[in-house]
Amino acid sequence: MTKQLSLAGKPVDPPVVLAPMAGITNLPFRKLCREQSRITARNPRSGGAGIYVCEMITTAALVERNPKTMRLIEFDAEEETRSLQLYGVDPVGMRRAVEMVADENLADHIDLNFGCPVPKVTRRGGGSALPWKRRLFREIVTSAVAAASPAGIPVTVKMRKGIDDEHLTYLEAGRIAEDAGVAWVALHGRTAAERYSGTADWEAIASLKEALDVPVLGNGDIWEADDALRMVERSGCDGVVVGRGCLGRPWLFGDLEAAFDDRSARRLPTLGEVATVMARHASLLVEWLEGAQSYESRRNISAEEHGCKEFRKHVAWYLKGFPVGGELRRALSMVSSLAELDDLLGKLDADAPFPEATLGKPRGRTNSPGKVTLPEGWLDDRDDRTVPEGAELDTSGG
Repeated sequence: MTKQLSLAGKPVDPPVVLAPMAGITNLPFRKLCREQSRITARNPRSGGAGIYVCEMITTAALVERNPKTMRLIEFDAEEETRSLQLYGVDPVGMRRAVEMVADENLADHIDLNFGCPVPKVTRRGGGSALPWKRRLFREIVTSAVAAASPAGIPVTVKMRKGIDDEHLTYLEAGRIAEDAGVAWVALHGRTAAERYSGTADWEAIASLKEALDVPVLGNGDIWEADDALRMVERSGCDGVVVGRGCLGRPWLFGDLEAAFDDRSARRLPTLGEVATVMARHASLLVEWLEGAQSYESRRNISAEEHGCKEFRKHVAWYLKGFPVGGELRRALSMVSSLAELDDLLGKLDADAPFPEATLGKPRGRTNSPGKVTLPEGWLDDRDDRTVPEGAELDTSGG
């Protein structure tokens, strides 16, 4: 890298960002990733190295103080940089949301979502569909930066290459974002149409790096720490954004810490060590939800049961490749209490080595390319800055 990555004058070391993932990057998971980073760190930091971004927050839900959204923007006291990702399609709504963040000191960093490829977002003109409307894109980013600047809050942008190969936007959008005053631009090397299929285009990240003066971060196919080093070497990017690679492997951030420090240490935990991390993850989820009893009571479910249900989605990722019988896997994926989880984890073969055959392989969502769902006539006029009717999402988390 040509220079050290920084944010609001503070070094981002290592230059690693946890990507926002719906239903994943809540406070407990971010805390777990930071803890795992500190285990491997040569000089452990109090808050955990890197930047850890919360789940996607919609501007409408934030301004309206939706209870779920307000819960999602809670940060742990050890989070040195409280990083919040905002989604919005309306420049006015974006400004209001950023002003709220600034006025109420809700975060230290705002990332703007222009990369989400899911149909419920793109059909409203949001996420990875929005940069096609370059004037609207410019107004949204400019509004966010203008509202955040007086409070000294840096704004960054995360985006994809474009809608599809015939409608690429990343170079023009990157220049627009740079002109608007963003701190950096992160690029996922896929189009919206590619979703999470195939191989990420790191050459596009290199092209964007050549086109911009602000730092460029790369995203896509970072399954291991050494992948991050290869991306930096091949593209010249200033940092990396890690998403699906850390699913069921929060210790990846420790590996990344070592990799960027030019150390060979990589963690290959035994199944017993993985079980310890699983128990910690579940307990953090329960602890977090216990602070929202009024919300839980309306759901007629205890914080412990809700936390265990939230944990279920992580079980398959943690156990991927390990020799665990189908019956035990099914039982773990249906736990309802911490005591039940501890009992089941105790039945695992603690000495089973890490399945090295899974290294470097995709994790999480993998799917086929598909046509992107867009508002009617969305591709007709790139300079039309009309906000689509009903474009704003009223709930957060993706």
